[in-house]
Amino acid sequence: MDLGLKDRVYVITGAGRGLGLAAARELAAEGAKVVVSGRTAATVDAAAAEIGGPERALGVVADNADPATAELLLATARTRFGAVDGVLISVGGPPAGTAAAVGDEQWRSSFESVFLGAVRLARAAAESLGEGGVIGFVLSGSVHEPIPGLVISNGLRPGLAGFAKTLAAEVGPRGIRVVALLPSRIDTDRVRELDAQHGDPEAVRERSIAHIPLRRYGTPAEFGRAAAFLLSPAASYLTGTMLPVDGGAQSAL
Repeated sequence: MDLGLKDRVYVITGAGRGLGLAAARELAAEGAKVVVSGRTAATVDAAAAEIGGPERALGVVADNADPATAELLLATARTRFGAVDGVLISVGGPPAGTAAAVGDEQWRSSFESVFLGAVRLARAAAESLGEGGVIGFVLSGSVHEPIPGLVISNGLRPGLAGFAKTLAAEVGPRGIRVVALLPSRIDTDRVRELDAQHGDPEAVRERSIAHIPLRRYGTPAEFGRAAAFLLSPAASYLTGTMLPVDGGAQSAL
């Protein structure tokens, strides 16, 4: 299937590593041009070089918590590639911790980067995108089912899902779509770090796999392909969609 991504332009945050990078790789492989952002120059420059170099990808150092980031990324994409057709907002995982242990400062800093930073970019994109544009969020399976030891994610991700659904209804009449991906156990550095926090990482992995119908962790490429489809014109009648990418782990209807 031709996803219709050739020469379309996407801004992808948190794309120096992990799920953001996986999505950027697949979009570029399908012919899109991408602006990838992250907090360090070395990381985003390496990501852009891997994805395809200056003709296909541009790395930008930016922090989602900075109020100036949204306009910086959109303006950079327009200047470098002439347009913006969509954004994928990936903010990485907030600090782990229990409800009793996480303090106010961790909540505040995570709210600025995970929640408000995402809202700012989505809002700015909604103002500037035309018909056929798309706004995507990388959220988590915690939208539907809290994950033990990840109280901040459990608190903020469902709120972003609610924002995304609201925005989808508001911008739909203009032909702009809003979608979200809900990954679970994708084999990234972040997931391996979380596994290691709970004792023997291999034992933790085996326990997790036992609850996944496909009996394995997903690969970043599998997540990236799902993201590329959802952001593409091939998914033109999907909006307000929350797509689990979890090997069947989510059991709710």
